[in-house]
Amino acid sequence: MGFCVCSWGLGTPQGFLSLLFAPSSAAAKMPSPQTVASGPELHSPREPVEPQIPAQGTRRARSEDASSAHREGLRPGLGTFRRAFSKASQQALGCAPQEDPGLLRRSSRFFFRSLRHALDDGPAADQTQATTGPGVAHSREVPSKAMDGVRRQSSTGAGPAELEDKSVADLITERKLLAAFEQLRHLETRLVAEKASRTFEQDPTGFARRAMDVCLHYDGLAAEIGAIVLETLGPDGVDAAVLAELARVVRAEEEAHPEAPADGDFLRTPRHWRQRWEDAVRRSAQERVQQASAGEAPGAVEGAAGLAQLLAELGGLVRRDLQKVQLEVHPAYAAAGYPAWEAYLRAFHGAVAQRLQELAHDARGCEQLYVLLDWASNVYGSPDFLGSQDLALPSEPLPPLLAPDVWARLESDYTSFLETKIVSCFDGILQLEQSRWAAAEAPDVLQGHYHTPLSIDVHMLVAEHVKAAGAISAELEATTLQICARALGLFLPRFEKAFLESGAVSEPNLCANINACEEFRTHLLARFPGSLEELEKPLVAATCAFQKRLLQGLQGDVQPLFKVLCTKAWLTQDVLQPLLDKVVAFAGHLEHVVRPRAQETLQEVHRYVVREYLAQALRPRERFRGVERVSGSQKMALDAQAIGNTFQGLGSEATWLGRAIPCVADILGETYKDDIRRHLETLIGSYPDIRRDHVLAILALRRLGRHRNQHLLTHAQDLLRAAAKAGGPGAAGGHVLFEEIEVPSSMDVLITCI
Repeated sequence: MGFCVCSWGLGTPQGFLSLLFAPSSAAAKMPSPQTVASGPELHSPREPVEPQIPAQGTRRARSEDASSAHREGLRPGLGTFRRAFSKASQQALGCAPQEDPGLLRRSSRFFFRSLRHALDDGPAADQTQATTGPGVAHSREVPSKAMDGVRRQSSTGAGPAELEDKSVADLITERKLLAAFEQLRHLETRLVAEKASRTFEQDPTGFARRAMDVCLHYDGLAAEIGAIVLETLGPDGVDAAVLAELARVVRAEEEAHPEAPADGDFLRTPRHWRQRWEDAVRRSAQERVQQASAGEAPGAVEGAAGLAQLLAELGGLVRRDLQKVQLEVHPAYAAAGYPAWEAYLRAFHGAVAQRLQELAHDARGCEQLYVLLDWASNVYGSPDFLGSQDLALPSEPLPPLLAPDVWARLESDYTSFLETKIVSCFDGILQLEQSRWAAAEAPDVLQGHYHTPLSIDVHMLVAEHVKAAGAISAELEATTLQICARALGLFLPRFEKAFLESGAVSEPNLCANINACEEFRTHLLARFPGSLEELEKPLVAATCAFQKRLLQGLQGDVQPLFKVLCTKAWLTQDVLQPLLDKVVAFAGHLEHVVRPRAQETLQEVHRYVVREYLAQALRPRERFRGVERVSGSQKMALDAQAIGNTFQGLGSEATWLGRAIPCVADILGETYKDDIRRHLETLIGSYPDIRRDHVLAILALRRLGRHRNQHLLTHAQDLLRAAAKAGGPGAAGGHVLFEEIEVPSSMDVLITCI
């Protein structure tokens, strides 16, 4: 009856007893780098055993390191071995010489010393040696720098005789990994053969000692593999020959233990060194990634600048390490037929993802959230992150750097902070404008137009945030556009109200604000089509408000000048010229307004002048008769020509206004009364918005007879009904003139109607 044991993480007899009498564990940790598990050094079967005395204190430290490093994990089958070993031990105690009851509590070096004698003397010597005084053995610990010369020697190779003269522990310490594995494999094969021949049937304890010794040294070899991996990306690095030998050892172990034996023999169970190598690569990547924030306590990153600096350090470290893997480490492994690039790439990707998750949990504020999103999308995710297209991160095989739910949460938090930030930015823009108004600063003239900083500030605010969001994702860009549109839509009425209530209202400032609104409509809406339609209404409303206030200023200046029209003094004086001079001066400001809005305003001024002139003519303060009436008609025609020439020179395109004053003048001065009918037809046809009261006021100026007035009025009413049936004011293209002129019901008008 045979037994097998492996002490993954057991460096003392107490640990071995825990293996026998404790539940098995599934995980095993590697020892610390450059340290071989405490226990005897296995020698070649042909090597004479020489006692080795370690320095005092080192023995205890080495034992503690090994026991702590290997404390976790037992392989399957240990429960079976524990029960069988207990039963066999009871049988052996009944028929064999009684052994020292403290045997299994002693240091593991007692068993290893016994094992060295057992390899030469057989199982009988094992039993005798087990009850004698303990020997002393130690495992060497060599600093990494002192090992460089030994590693170079191992890379050049050593003769078979030289290797046979060294223990397994020495070979592991000197990183002659393949030679150490071959010796361990030989001892394992010999031990399995002796178990099969029932050599240990009467001595299960002897077999346990030797099996534990083999397993401990297998663990030591696996620990050295982990140590090599951890040192690979360190400042000193590892020789390429050592990495190649590591790869060959892992492959050799896989070939030696391809699958678990059917009889459950633990000595021949696969040790999964490839998986442990991959685990070591992952730990190495995690340790390297954590070095980027080694000086920062969790959650101690302050502000976006600090987070950006941390991510820059992280990106630089990952870039340098992966470049080293691709250019130095991977070729060394590949020479032994062992691909390493994919393993390191996935390990660093996972470590970066874990670190980014931690940073995302502690991120606060719009800036920090954006720094995280931008780094993940545009820095780490860029094709040239590693500095070469050949080293680009593959996008398909690797999982997302941030889980979809984490990414969605970051975007949601970012947009919430962004909305508050953009509203705050618009508040700041309004404050800047108010300070400029208080300082009575005149607007600049850029490219011939009045210009206000408002336009640049809003354009930059929207463009920068939309561009930044678009660099992360199209969805975030669309969301940012909506946020900007809502904020600007709320800002425009506030800005309009604040300006009109301020003391900075002037023609240049009003024109500059009209230009700003027009730039928002043409540039923003054109740059982001289909996204900012909701801004159309508030922009039109603000533009109209500024145009209205601009016209009100002109009207306040020229309105008194209309009162002297259609008076006897007007017949002999040029009272219209001062009014036209003010119009020309006003139009000078419109030259610095963008053309669509400037033309609209100029046409409105043109319509206002014609309308007020007709209003004054239809309700004159003095009535003209005879020669004065004819002179008034001629004067009115001259004024109409002056008004037309002036606005034509200013560039007004409202040519439809040119027939109104001449028609009234013709009716007033017509000597052939039958032609008045024709003039009325022209007037009503040109201005369908004229009403019956306007016709009565015009006829009252002429003082025709009752029958003729009644006949003309009836004909005018027929024309008005026909115009209304044809579409009312719309028949003249929507132009409005007479509709806004109020005429009083004076006695003269009443007499005309009788």
